[in-house]
Amino acid sequence: MAKYVDGFVLTVPKKNTAKYRKMAKDAARVWKKFGALDYKECLINDQKPQWVSFTFPIMAKAKPTENVWFSFIVFKSRAHRDAVNKKVMAHFEEKYGEDMMKDMPFDMKRMAYGGFTVEVEA
Repeated sequence: MAKYVDGFVLTVPKKNTAKYRKMAKDAARVWKKFGALDYKECLINDQKPQWVSFTFPIMAKAKPTENVWFSFIVFKSRAHRDAVNKKVMAHFEEKYGEDMMKDMPFDMKRMAYGGFTVEVEA
C-alpha cells in the first residue's frame, strides 16, 4: 500500500526542549487517535556528519542556543492525510480556540514543512 508522509524541520530553543517534547507527545496522541499510522519527533544527534557539508543546522539556520528537530507523520495516502489532519485541526481548535498557535515553544515562521509520497520502502 502506498504511503504518504508529512515532514517537518524546525528549530527549538534549548531552553524550550521540555515544553516542546510535552507538546509533541500530546500531538502524537492526537494524530494517532485520528488515524495517523506513525508519528516521530527526532532531536538532532549527529550535527556534523563527516561526509556532508550542508547539514540540517545550516539549512535551518540554527543558532547555538537552538536544537534542530526532524519530525514526520505517516499516513495511508494523501487523501487519508487530509482527512486525519482535518479532524486533528478541529480537535485543536475546539481545545485551544483562537489561541491555538499563540504559545508555541518555537518560531513557526522558521518551520519547514512538506507532504511527500513514499517512492521507495524496504
